[in-house]
Amino acid sequence: MLFCNSRSPCLALLGTLLASTQLASAIQLDLGSTQSIKNAASSIAHNMMSYYKGNLTGQTPGLLPQPYYWWETGAMFDQMIQYWYYTGDKTYNEVVIQGMMHQMSTDKDFMPSNQTLTEGNDDQAFWAFAAMSAAEMKFPEPPRKDVSWLALAQAVFNEQASRWETTRCGGGLRWQIFSWNKGYEYKNSISNGCFFQLAARLARYTGNQTYADWAVKTWDWMESTPLVTQQYNIYDGVDMKDNCTKPIPLEWTYNIGTFLMGAANLYNFTDGSPTWRRITEGMLNGTKVFFPASLGGNIMQEVACEPQQSCNYDQPSFKAYLSRWMAATTQLAPFSKDFIMPKLQASAAGAAKQCSGAPGGGNTCGRTWNTATWDGKAGVGEEMSAMSIIQSNLISKVPPPVTAAKGGTSKSDPLAGTDVNHPDSENPLLTRTVTMGDRAGAGILTTIVLGGLLGSTWWMSFGS
Repeated sequence: MLFCNSRSPCLALLGTLLASTQLASAIQLDLGSTQSIKNAASSIAHNMMSYYKGNLTGQTPGLLPQPYYWWETGAMFDQMIQYWYYTGDKTYNEVVIQGMMHQMSTDKDFMPSNQTLTEGNDDQAFWAFAAMSAAEMKFPEPPRKDVSWLALAQAVFNEQASRWETTRCGGGLRWQIFSWNKGYEYKNSISNGCFFQLAARLARYTGNQTYADWAVKTWDWMESTPLVTQQYNIYDGVDMKDNCTKPIPLEWTYNIGTFLMGAANLYNFTDGSPTWRRITEGMLNGTKVFFPASLGGNIMQEVACEPQQSCNYDQPSFKAYLSRWMAATTQLAPFSKDFIMPKLQASAAGAAKQCSGAPGGGNTCGRTWNTATWDGKAGVGEEMSAMSIIQSNLISKVPPPVTAAKGGTSKSDPLAGTDVNHPDSENPLLTRTVTMGDRAGAGILTTIVLGGLLGSTWWMSFGS
């Protein structure tokens, strides 16, 4: 019997033991076969969804168990919407719809009362991305007549636009929504990148120039800060106490990914604007850091933590987002295909070989896609990233995202999330006086998070 006094050392030891006894049964993948790709995605979907218990009696729909944060369930549901889109497999659709409906909140804006005490702008945006994907891919609409996928995304956009902050650093979104949370004085790339992407996707879907204007405004602000270099490196964030002049030079796959997705949508929305082609090409160039020459130049790696084996519970999922957004870019900006596809193919082949861990029938997915020997890592993020990169190789087999003018059916509500439209359903946490209990509760959660991370830049290096 194995006894451990602390969680992380125990998991590390268990991973080592499992790796030493793993079964030689990696995911079988033939990238030349559509059915083989679907089968591989199906196997990983089963593994990933086995972590989710929210559909079971007595559990909360839309929540992954600890140690996973709320936002990652939204990201996982987005993955499952795309899984349905790529494969046609409806197995998980009802579970996804149930979870998203439960977490959308009474105001239909993904600000549920069980999360708003610590929810950040990036957290809310990942749920909006799932709703946006559902609208763009014509996922089955919610059972409630007063709810649509598009309106849920519009509500999040409207609320985040109202949080645009100009008194410090000339604009931008703060990382955190509420002042008592660690990171409120931090303007980071993922929060602003998510807002940029959401605005760009809404512009393309609805044809409404106002959304595009907000996307341009966000990009212009990013370029006015040191968060974007001339080589299109995207740094993590800036501290408002330094007037946003000193960037934290950490680079993450999902940061460059969210700006790439936004730029590609604007390129498509503008019918091939040279400006947005230049920016999209710049973003593609900026992704090269995540495909190191030492690994052959086409294998994706989370360079800020993967080589050092220091990734936390959030970061193993980041490659999933760059994978899905690179794939979408090939449809939105077809000139990118020759650059992107070799990377999706080589990374998928590597990920499939890494899915050779002993738990879960022998095909649990690890993190390091440059080796066929399972690295002993396992979790929702590892499964999601492998699933995303593998199923992204079906991108040429599916139609591009629909728009309201070309096949889209999700109902629009431009006033969603605003007081004008919902004067009587305002979230009380947004207006009531902050109590000492609130601050104490938030402080306890911050202490828990802080205790599990290393380094003085802990709150600057991840999105939740």
